[in-house]
Amino acid sequence: MSKCYLLLGTNLGDKSANLSTAIHEVSDQIGQVITKSSIYRTAAWGKEDQDDFLNQVIEVECDLDPHKVLKACLSIEQEMGRIRYEKWGERLIDIDVLYYDDLVIETSSLVIPHPELQNRRFTLIPLVEIAPNFIHVGFNQTNRELLECCKDQLEVLRE
Repeated sequence: MSKCYLLLGTNLGDKSANLSTAIHEVSDQIGQVITKSSIYRTAAWGKEDQDDFLNQVIEVECDLDPHKVLKACLSIEQEMGRIRYEKWGERLIDIDVLYYDDLVIETSSLVIPHPELQNRRFTLIPLVEIAPNFIHVGFNQTNRELLECCKDQLEVLRE
């Protein structure tokens, strides 16, 4: 079995329910959810004229390969009603693959570790909560070390 870490984010509708539904669907379609971070509230990143986001990181044990995990994440987003209007725009649900074991993958459709993980406190804070010592193979630093040197100043508040 492999371990992957997924970031869930939502800023439309019943945000808490969206996260719960996404976790249930991940459990059904990808694998067993082993650990969940707390839920964090963050102002929108990238495109700031929208409602705050709720974010949560989950650790999943699965036997799907990384590309099938991505395909399942996109399927869950679509099933839940996500429509992609614009980059960094509002979303009912967003599911990003942060890590898959210690693999490094760079294809046109999938990059693991997530290429912006080290630049986003709303990703690193919940990740450090559940996997502080997991090492980002590209930087050879733990998630805790990445958070300590992250330049992002966006406030991330536990719900």
